[in-house]
Amino acid sequence: MEFKNPLFFLLLLCLIPYIVWYVMRFKKSLPSLKVPDTSKYRKAPKTFRLYLMHVPFLLRLVLITLVVCILARPQSKHSWSDTDVEGIDIMLAVDVSTSMLAQDFKPNRVEALKEIAQKFIEKRPNDNIGLTIFAGEAYTQCPLTTDHAVLMNLYSSADCNMAARGIIDDGTAIGDGIMNAILRLKESEAKSKVIILLTDGVNNRAKISPLTSAEIAKKYGIRIYTIGIGRNGMAPYPLPTGGTAMVPVEIDEQMMTKISKETGGQYFRAQKNSELDQVYQEIDKMERTKFNVKQFSRRNELYQPYAIAAMIVLLLEIILRSFVLKRLP
Repeated sequence: MEFKNPLFFLLLLCLIPYIVWYVMRFKKSLPSLKVPDTSKYRKAPKTFRLYLMHVPFLLRLVLITLVVCILARPQSKHSWSDTDVEGIDIMLAVDVSTSMLAQDFKPNRVEALKEIAQKFIEKRPNDNIGLTIFAGEAYTQCPLTTDHAVLMNLYSSADCNMAARGIIDDGTAIGDGIMNAILRLKESEAKSKVIILLTDGVNNRAKISPLTSAEIAKKYGIRIYTIGIGRNGMAPYPLPTGGTAMVPVEIDEQMMTKISKETGGQYFRAQKNSELDQVYQEIDKMERTKFNVKQFSRRNELYQPYAIAAMIVLLLEIILRSFVLKRLP
């Protein structure tokens, strides 16, 4: 802790004349009563008020000291620290097309992804993680960050309703999703750069081919782990009028495998929540790389404890002077 205005402590020098004044005033104000013989008063008991006589004065000194400390503005220190931590740069490229509303995962594919992704992110506190979402088009929902609370808040606001309401085009633009994630990773200096691609469909809207995107990723040293989401065969899909209908599950596993192989990654297939969790655990075992993080702590005002103590001291002094040590004029 340090003080913004330490010169205010010079005011404490004023306590010296105040103490001298109090002592001289006390001596002059001692009551006197002339009696012929004081022997009968020698064993008279002293009341507790006699012991408390100087307590208000001491409280006043403490109060003045606390006020001076408040004026001096106590603050926490600015601090910089360099820390070597282990981690990698990861972009999650997540499909939010309307087909992700299918209920072969509980409660549906997109919500199951959020829940399991959160567990994965919590296990990797030192990683720079970002989020790309795509349907018929792709955009960055969250750039690379170590502030995972912000990342999850932004992730929670991304859902299939954006495509359903026409905020973004519906469809599955896998190539665009990969390319958007590459743009976020290409300038990274981390030794390990990874894209985790999660989709339940077949590329049908991309402006750039997924395999072309994979070749570009390879040039930048980015590995792509692809995850196909959805059970084999048919999956229940919610209808606008209520109820569900069974729809076919179509995942281009051959293309997803090529994307992973091209970049040195791996393809996974998840057909239920537990399998998706296992996929994330497998990816969690990836290599980690050391990088340097410079942390900065901001100054905070620390006057509050002094202010609270000053209020308590002032209240005690008022109570003592007004009720316990009340003087007659």
